[in-house]
Amino acid sequence: MPSAHKSLRERACEATKRINGILGVSDESHNKEVAKAVEKAIIDALLEERERCATVAFECLPEDQDRAHKVAEEVRRIRDALVTNLTSMR
Repeated sequence: MPSAHKSLRERACEATKRINGILGVSDESHNKEVAKAVEKAIIDALLEERERCATVAFECLPEDQDRAHKVAEEVRRIRDALVTNLTSMR
């Protein structure tokens, strides 16, 4: 599967395998927990970056504050939908 079509869960599982390889850990008893932690870290990073981008857009467009505000609100709306969808997948 091309990397552009991988789910967050698939990426988290791959990261878990890489972490275990780097650490030289062969025990896979905690893979599910590690994958969940990695998935949460990815989600948190994406949400923080989205928020940062919305803030930058708002600050960079002082002559067009209304448009920047609409962009920021749309980003927040999409973020909320993303969190809801990802939470329901667990």
